[in-house]
Amino acid sequence: MNRIAIIPARSGSKGLKDKNIRVMNGKPLMAYTIDCAKESGVFDKVLVSTDSTKYSEIAKQCGAEVPFLRSERNSGDQAGSWDVVREVLDKLAENGEKYDEVMLLQVTSPLRRAEDIIKSIELLHEKGCDSVVSLTECDHSPIWCNTLPEDHNMDNFENKQYANLPRQSIPTYYRYNGAIYLVKQEVLYRDDMFGKGCYAYIMPQERSVDIDTELDFMIAEVLINNLER
Repeated sequence: MNRIAIIPARSGSKGLKDKNIRVMNGKPLMAYTIDCAKESGVFDKVLVSTDSTKYSEIAKQCGAEVPFLRSERNSGDQAGSWDVVREVLDKLAENGEKYDEVMLLQVTSPLRRAEDIIKSIELLHEKGCDSVVSLTECDHSPIWCNTLPEDHNMDNFENKQYANLPRQSIPTYYRYNGAIYLVKQEVLYRDDMFGKGCYAYIMPQERSVDIDTELDFMIAEVLINNLER
């Protein structure tokens, strides 16, 4: 199997400035994902897709390949990750490079481990499925959540079916954690590539921080510090 890891790293983050290259515990954030992909030893190519020459140089210093910058069309806020992935694969195909399996690894998930990458690939082969996506257990069950009217009246807030049950008795809910998206190349252009024929790879909560805010960054940094100790 030919397998590629594609790491999107667009510049110009609006939430956290230069989030993808922001220094965490002495190295740029993208380095954690690049190191993890290379440590797994399962990829023929580890490639960063970016619109920035500065990001490109940092990615290369961290050990990733950046053979080209992404197009203007896929450099804006509205560009989808999978549009970026398809653009990369189309450009590589022009040079005769083709890959059977594609893994999208987001820079914002620095706590994933090489073993998560390896086990998700093993799951794809074990199940004979089209795709694998990583999930983690929800911090708080959505059963205990609801919307509120403008006046914040709580008359209908509780889910009556589960109101008096202990936490251990309610169903377990999972959420996407953004760490791993693995897909066979043949279904890459299918609208439901993470629908039918997709299996979940479950990751623990402590490896499932997805950095979007300053608080997320602080939590990830503390966890990494503790793990390194």
